[in-house]
Amino acid sequence: MMTKVGYLPEETSSFVGRRAELARLHTALTTRRMTTLIGPGGVGKTRLALRAARAVADRYADGAWWTDLSPLSDDRLLLPTVSDAVGLADHTLRMPVEALCEWLGDKHLLLVLDSAEHLRGPCSHLLAEILTTSTRLTVLVTSRQPLGTRGEHVVEVPPLPVDGAPDALQLFADRLRATDPRAGLDAPGDEAAAAEICRRLEGIPLAIELAAAGIGRHSVAQLATRIGTRFDARSGPLALDPGSSRLDPGTSRLDPGTSRLDPGTSRLDLLADATVWPRRHRTLRTAIGWSHELCTPLERLLWARLTPLRTDFDAEVAREVCTGGPLTADEVDRALQGLVAQSVVQRDGDRYRMLDTLREYGRMWLAELGEDRAAADRHASSFLGLARRAHDGWTGPDQVSWYHKVSDTHLDLCAALEHLLAHDVEGAQEMAGRVGFFWACCGHLSEARNYAQRALDAGPVDGPHRTRLHWVLGVAALLQSDFATAEKYGALCTATALYDGDDEGMLGATYLSGLTQLMTGEPAAALEAAGRVLRMTESVPVDSAHRLRCRLITVFALTALGRLTESEAAAGELRRACERGGEYWTRSYADYQLALIALLQGRPAASATHARSMLAGKHRLRDSFGIALGLDILAAAIAAQGAGAQAARVYGTGHAYWRMVGHPQRGTPELGPVRETCELQARAAVGDEAYQRAFERGQSDNAEVGLAAALRTELQL
Repeated sequence: MMTKVGYLPEETSSFVGRRAELARLHTALTTRRMTTLIGPGGVGKTRLALRAARAVADRYADGAWWTDLSPLSDDRLLLPTVSDAVGLADHTLRMPVEALCEWLGDKHLLLVLDSAEHLRGPCSHLLAEILTTSTRLTVLVTSRQPLGTRGEHVVEVPPLPVDGAPDALQLFADRLRATDPRAGLDAPGDEAAAAEICRRLEGIPLAIELAAAGIGRHSVAQLATRIGTRFDARSGPLALDPGSSRLDPGTSRLDPGTSRLDPGTSRLDLLADATVWPRRHRTLRTAIGWSHELCTPLERLLWARLTPLRTDFDAEVAREVCTGGPLTADEVDRALQGLVAQSVVQRDGDRYRMLDTLREYGRMWLAELGEDRAAADRHASSFLGLARRAHDGWTGPDQVSWYHKVSDTHLDLCAALEHLLAHDVEGAQEMAGRVGFFWACCGHLSEARNYAQRALDAGPVDGPHRTRLHWVLGVAALLQSDFATAEKYGALCTATALYDGDDEGMLGATYLSGLTQLMTGEPAAALEAAGRVLRMTESVPVDSAHRLRCRLITVFALTALGRLTESEAAAGELRRACERGGEYWTRSYADYQLALIALLQGRPAASATHARSMLAGKHRLRDSFGIALGLDILAAAIAAQGAGAQAARVYGTGHAYWRMVGHPQRGTPELGPVRETCELQARAAVGDEAYQRAFERGQSDNAEVGLAAALRTELQL
């Protein structure tokens, strides 16, 4: 969700030097529409881009937005990733690039695409589109090579200077103290030795950081000697010594059934080929290899096994993905802390991540170990398990945290699904069915439909997995206003659930069909079907997710039919049931109905209270669609109390959220008259000019600011 400054990652360590580069970059960002920072891995492009973006963020009315492209293995998720990064959760059937271009069309913002080198062609095509249609957009890219986009301004990022300038030495000293606060360059000869280390490492920041982290029990002088010996001993520009270029007994292939490792493996040809990498990149590879050598055998194994992870992870995920053979769960914990100490893995609270350059190196070792498939299998199994637990926990007290976890691990879930589609179709079918509703609620509608359809097409599927896949396809279609497709899949869900004797499936099918009927003006049919199926499935627990949703259809239908007393009672009972179980998603829609009922009954103050409760729940779930609905009702309740300007501003904020989902105002048919009355009452209270000013302010407000203003309870008459 958008904030005033957009989203830029936090800087977790000190920033050293780069004054000249920052000055050039500042000029480029204020005079050019597209700038690409180029340079080899580890040279500091990401840190420089982040610092520069933070410095100019306030110049952009719509903020600065960061998109990390390093987790993407191909371009299939490029558009969804960029759209997600800038706050677009498109709910339409348009081409994704068309939706993104429209969303960015009037925005004044800075978009940063980090680590684009492996997607140069697709990124270039995408940027050509959005820069043409978004005239106030500025783009900053980091890549090892230029993208070749028309109008691209290229800025090369050199290593830190090592002759006569203090920057590299300062970086070494800072990272040394980060490893050990008592450490420093105070002993005689330390500063000269550190300067020699920086010179040997050619001023490459990542290499310097790894060297500082790897000092261990050595003095700075001893570290300089070890690094000097390592570089001097090279038989070629890149050939490393046997301890770092060959798989020693601590890192080579596992001997099945034992914790010993077979040392008889070949040199990594890619690393040994001096023609593959530019000189500075070869220096970094050598430094990484030296850092790798300093790791214990199990730390090296963990380094390799962590590489399938696309997003930040915690210790539990590391154990699930990496445990096996000599790496027990306890050994994973110990090895993970060792990699943090060596600066191979970065830690932020209880979350961990690995830089892409180090992940690349680990992938090479994973391939040499012959563990690519096993690692991908473990990764897929871990995230299939996450999908199962999230699905089971939907109605429990951890619903919000599961919702966020599914959202935050989106790229890992996609990677797991891709692997399962190729190697375990049944697992893919189960996973797509279990995670699809989360994705639909998070705004990943295209991915939900795509993966559900691919899972259905991949092979035969029966039972609950088939019903869930049809249900996901129907819900996603419904949210995209594709009512014919939603109706089709509602009927399919009903037929398959009846055939299988699946009560949960019947409830889900009735929710889908009932919501379709409500959206198309058939509330009586929705009410009849929901009541019938709820009676047929009384054995299903009252706190079942599908049962709660089916009861929600009853509430909506009663309201649409004007049976407000019955609807209010049913909504209150449903809300209490959700509250007892810690469920927020259905509870928020029960609040929404209570707000609408109170408004229709002429109780606008009570309506506003219920609407704000709904908005608080939807905000916790990051549900832009639900927030848009809630703001419309809140605006109407405020207008009915005579606060015309305040209502207009809230209504404008609602329109901003509707733009986020790519739709004009949507909802069941009875909302049309409510919205019209809201506008008439607000205009009558303050006049057309004041109304328009407040409305436009709400539209242009940052979304978080506008929502915060809407949630304030005092009336502004």
